[in-house]
Amino acid sequence: MIKGKFSSIKYDLQASIVVFLVALPLCLGIALASEAPLFSGIIAGIVGGSVVGFLSGSPLGVSGPAAGLVAIVLGAQKSLGSWEAFLFAGFIAGIFQVVAGFLRGGIIAYYFPSAVIKGMLTGIGIIIILKQIPHLIGYDISPILTDLGDGRLEYFYIERAIEHINYGVVIISIVSLFIMLLWQFLLNKGFKLFELLQAPLVVVLCGFLLSWLYKNGLLPFHLEPTELVQIPEFQGVANMSKVITLPDFHQFTNLEVYKIAATIALVASLETLLCVEATDKLDPYKRVTPTDRELKAQGLGNMLSSLIGGLPITQVIIRSSTNITFGARTKLSAILHGFLILICVLSIPGILNQIPLASLAAILVIIGYKLAKPSVFREMFKAGWEQFLPFIVTVVGIVATDLLFGISIGFAVALFIILRNHYLNSHDTSIVMEEGIIYHVELAEEVSFLNKGSIIHQFRKIPPKASVIIDGTRSKYIDKDVLEVINNFLESAKTKDITVEMRGIPLQMT
Repeated sequence: MIKGKFSSIKYDLQASIVVFLVALPLCLGIALASEAPLFSGIIAGIVGGSVVGFLSGSPLGVSGPAAGLVAIVLGAQKSLGSWEAFLFAGFIAGIFQVVAGFLRGGIIAYYFPSAVIKGMLTGIGIIIILKQIPHLIGYDISPILTDLGDGRLEYFYIERAIEHINYGVVIISIVSLFIMLLWQFLLNKGFKLFELLQAPLVVVLCGFLLSWLYKNGLLPFHLEPTELVQIPEFQGVANMSKVITLPDFHQFTNLEVYKIAATIALVASLETLLCVEATDKLDPYKRVTPTDRELKAQGLGNMLSSLIGGLPITQVIIRSSTNITFGARTKLSAILHGFLILICVLSIPGILNQIPLASLAAILVIIGYKLAKPSVFREMFKAGWEQFLPFIVTVVGIVATDLLFGISIGFAVALFIILRNHYLNSHDTSIVMEEGIIYHVELAEEVSFLNKGSIIHQFRKIPPKASVIIDGTRSKYIDKDVLEVINNFLESAKTKDITVEMRGIPLQMT
């Protein structure tokens, strides 16, 4: 069992390096897609890792700028008229999240069905793989490796990518995927050396080497600037401070700011809570994240990020699943990845800008496959249609449309199944032959208003002049709506000459 933050530093450090390599281009890509200053994504990544990681109770979750908020950031900037006004809205959103944490709003996370969470993870895995295909063959129109905003766009980009293949990129992709698969095979064979030297680090080093060989004409291929990591280059901390933007606090009288802040807080909190639930399921130690504390940590992170010019933050499943896949054991990994972004952006931006996106894409393909293995589909199918249907609907919804819509329709299907089961299991009816026919209606342990329809339907089937026993001896709770149905049946029974005996339902209840 894990004893403390530093007891597993060997595992956390190597995982943090991989998460850093994946997170860096994502921070830039999401800022680019949001039409925000590029460095705002870097700020959000640093704060999400080092600050939220420290405050959070999530052992393996990693926070940063999220693709799911891109549309909100875009629309909010146009609505408010300036980036500074938007930053103030982000600051207020953070306050709303902190308040929600104190009001125990994190309880929402416990009401998402397991099948929907597994469907979300599988759908994300498929989208991650689809997203990487253009990067693997050299069609890089932007550095956004895993924007989950609209799955339908992937098919268009893949088709275009096939028409613009860069064989130099393809070589890097093949080498990178081969290393990832070889490492997995050798690890399974018990070679300790390959456990100490992680495959993603080797992939990045090989990608850097091939990029250098192309650039210096030692191999007859080339890489376009869009096929490499792209981060701003700074001479030092003083130079970095020039790109930090402060919020416009004069907007405190603008009601539109508070509407946008409420939207950011709601969507960011929902994405975070879904990610928390999914990450806890992936955690090999099956630890449970305190969701109220998570909302407070995210809120404080959003307040700080907005104060220094950063994008809004959520816990992010891609970075979190990467963290878990590559061996993290405590939240030290998330904290270290934030500091690595800061250190490397200040010290070696030129070197980082020589890393091919194809190398990072190969790492993400393996992560996507681990989330969407065929064995997951088999497992859910064997669990029965009540588990498989919301699972597959969620997967198809995410891949065909977008993340939030897929989760919504999956949740709707799961809710329908729950209501259906509630409807069917409100009572048991048996027919006893004792000097005539006696209908014995035994109510369930918990009888809510959702059971009203099935009980009404059962009472309607009882013929005139019959004898009925309504048995509530097992019931711990009977909703007032159901008691009203029983009352109505007692009244109508008199007109049909039906004899009714009540058991375990005191007269004052009816």
